[in-house]
Amino acid sequence: MKFKLSFLLLNLVVLSVCAQNLKSAGDRYFFQYKYEQAVKEYEKESKETVLTTQQFLNYAEAYFNTKQFKKAWQTYEMILESDAIVTPFHYNKMLRSLYAISGKDEMNKYLENDTILKEASWAENAKFNFDIENKKDVVLPNYTIFNIKGNSIAADFSPSFYKDKLLFTSDRVLTLAKKKKKKEERIYLDIYESEIEDDGDITNVKPYNSIPKANFHEATPYYSAELDKLFYVLSNEKNGEMLYDEKGKNALSIAEVDRNNRFNFILKHLSTSFYYPFYDANSQRLYFAANFEDSSYGGTDIYYVNTSNGQIMSAPINLGPRVNTPGNEISPFVFENGLYFSSDVFYGYGGMDIYKSNLKADGSAGVPINLGKGINSAKDDFGFIVKNNTTGGLEGYFSSNRDGGKGKDDIYGFTVAEKPKLNTIVLQGKTLNPLTNIRVGNVAIKVLDQNNKVIKELESAEDGSYEIEVPWQEKITVIASKKKYSLFRQFYTAEELKNKKQTPIYLDFADDFVVEKEGKSMLKLNKFIFKTKSSKLTPDIIKELDKAITIIKKFPEFNLQIESHTDSKGGSSSNFRISQARADNIKKYLLNNGIPSKNILYTIGYGEDHVLNKCVNGVYCIDYFHAENRRCNIVVLNYKELY
Repeated sequence: MKFKLSFLLLNLVVLSVCAQNLKSAGDRYFFQYKYEQAVKEYEKESKETVLTTQQFLNYAEAYFNTKQFKKAWQTYEMILESDAIVTPFHYNKMLRSLYAISGKDEMNKYLENDTILKEASWAENAKFNFDIENKKDVVLPNYTIFNIKGNSIAADFSPSFYKDKLLFTSDRVLTLAKKKKKKEERIYLDIYESEIEDDGDITNVKPYNSIPKANFHEATPYYSAELDKLFYVLSNEKNGEMLYDEKGKNALSIAEVDRNNRFNFILKHLSTSFYYPFYDANSQRLYFAANFEDSSYGGTDIYYVNTSNGQIMSAPINLGPRVNTPGNEISPFVFENGLYFSSDVFYGYGGMDIYKSNLKADGSAGVPINLGKGINSAKDDFGFIVKNNTTGGLEGYFSSNRDGGKGKDDIYGFTVAEKPKLNTIVLQGKTLNPLTNIRVGNVAIKVLDQNNKVIKELESAEDGSYEIEVPWQEKITVIASKKKYSLFRQFYTAEELKNKKQTPIYLDFADDFVVEKEGKSMLKLNKFIFKTKSSKLTPDIIKELDKAITIIKKFPEFNLQIESHTDSKGGSSSNFRISQARADNIKKYLLNNGIPSKNILYTIGYGEDHVLNKCVNGVYCIDYFHAENRRCNIVVLNYKELY
């Protein structure tokens, strides 16, 4: 397995030292990565004594690493049935075993009752990737992939662009020497350089000699053109001897070498290994992989430190559970706001797969999307690097131990004629009251695909912020709602969202449009009156009714009663007739302009029955006071019941 060689090999000395103190033969073989022997010894020991929970977990992992997936699954199931704790790291291997023996559908059924994957983003990531895989209209990039001529029978992996050359890691010299001597020797990794030919192949491979020579591992280089520095990992050593912690562990550090060949350790710890450095000049972050026991979500996670022109300015920061999983994440690489990395999480194709997460404005990462078959295989794929080519497409390299290679790990080149489309749609912004621009928190948001199927549901945060990421669609509809707020419904195309950084969602507050008057809840409109003895709508009346139409469409749940009142001048019967005609004409206008009839329950002309002052029949009043009684109201009958 490539991952054992190119990643775990880096700790082989450490674990060999630790294994000397283990009494169980199964444990000794397990920590020496001799999994076939470990399986045999654990099987023997389980008949003679009771294995500890940790030994059963080792036993299951040894089955997994020797591709005995059914036995791995059965052993993990037995551990769970005994009520022992199975960490997410082992649960990931358990799920991968089920995937291997029963397929994706059975694994998804099992996940429905999951109680171990406590991070909601892990299950969401899985569903997201499975949904993309199942979409019939997804067009995968047409990658042209080739095995480079410079590969050897040894392990060649983790390529890095270096000016007009290519750097990579290999154990080719010692592997060949070992093959000739036919005896067991320690294999250490070294960094090599090569020329890049016009077709992307490499030639003239030779050791890279622009770094201080070390006696042990030197691996996974990354060259930063902006800093003109090379970052790489190497074994902790002093005066030609390995350095060990109090437990006998030798770890790997990250060092840098500048243009003047000045060497400096930048991340070093006797007990913690650091892997796969990558410097992003735009964010000035130095990314790397590590397994900090107090902050790792599974095995190795991807971390970063903030820098100032490469000078470290912060403690290591975990990228979080959106990227880091119960499995192992390695080899980060940033290109055009996309974070590429590899993971052996349970929803991949097998082994390590290469994923891409969109990096947001705040530096956080979006849902990791599998790059698909071709770039990924049933084996281990990692060390992905990419750049623009001269024809508008992309070119790059990655490492794999897929079938058909020349050695234990090979470097593969690839080209793609056109840049792939966005594989996700991202919306982010705030839910706001448009009148006040005040944030509205805890808003329910749904995203529908072009077939009006709900593909995402969430709630905005208390501060009104929200973030949505869904599999790529040509068109989506966003619906947002909250009690006592208007319904938001907006249609978007993928193209218009492509470069949109903020997508605000506006919800009107009902109390801003309703007022309590005359003991009733009414639409908040400017007062409008009809001309004397007329029921004809004037431009001023229409202006206010158009406002009413806008409000009613915002709040389609309103049940309305249209009321018209006159003063006490004239006869009572004529006042009733004219007020009813006015109420009816208001209703007619609303219906003709898109208000459903179900919203208007009643139209009532009250005539002079409900004057607001003492200006009744037989009482002298100046017209100013009579005017107070001439009015029309649109009453919301169910306002208090609704809210």
